Amino acid sequence: MAHHDLSGLRVAVLAADGVEQVELTSPREKLEDHGADVEVISLRPGSIQAMNMLIPGKKIRVDRTVFTANPDDYDALLLPGGLVGPDLLRQSERALDFVRSFDRVGKPIAVICHGPWLLVSAGLVRGRKLTSWPGIRDDVRNAGGLWKNESRVRDRNWVSSRGPHDLRSFNRAMVELFAEHAPAAEGGAGVSLGGLVAGGLALAALGYGLRQMQGGDGGGAHPRGEIHEEPVRGIATAETASHVETGARL
Repeated sequence: MAHHDLSGLRVAVLAADGVEQVELTSPREKLEDHGADVEVISLRPGSIQAMNMLIPGKKIRVDRTVFTANPDDYDALLLPGGLVGPDLLRQSERALDFVRSFDRVGKPIAVICHGPWLLVSAGLVRGRKLTSWPGIRDDVRNAGGLWKNESRVRDRNWVSSRGPHDLRSFNRAMVELFAEHAPAAEGGAGVSLGGLVAGGLALAALGYGLRQMQGGDGGGAHPRGEIHEEPVRGIATAETASHVETGARL
């Protein structure tokens, strides 16, 4: 997998008791390896009971609840699966609103296994391409979704996979999707743009200063002997500094 820098990216993992353990821990580990800051959001504080299919797994610490977490504070959303966890979450209107907040503004969502239940109950599936655990295929289709039997499906700001056997492909696709929205990538583009703007304004200011040297009022150039070197440098420098400062703020 190519290295994608997710530094500064804040990811919310929405999970509840009964979450499929590996579908939370494996993607979280991969995201953290790439520099993302990952928090587990649930219905109650403390910890949640993860599962390995029908066998209890480990307890996973909850960072915030859907009642205290602000979706605006996160850049991406991960919805792991499990037989019980997604079903508990889909019964919470607060959890559904949390999911809707991400999709409403086009933030990336990675979803696997039974996780699409949340997208179905949130009313977001109609017309979207996705996959899921085969057992909820009919739920996706009945909600108007276009179900695909593939290891991973990308549709705009969503990437989805069927289950634990697809995790390697899912993790790769999730990182690629989230990297498109990472602050590191967006910040780099912003700095470059700001530099171009500042440089362009500086050149424009320099040109203005030179025109002033030659008589910017259109009355023709002054004789060579009437050009005063020191004031001209002062004008050009002041104009350049002003425009560069403005460009930096852009």
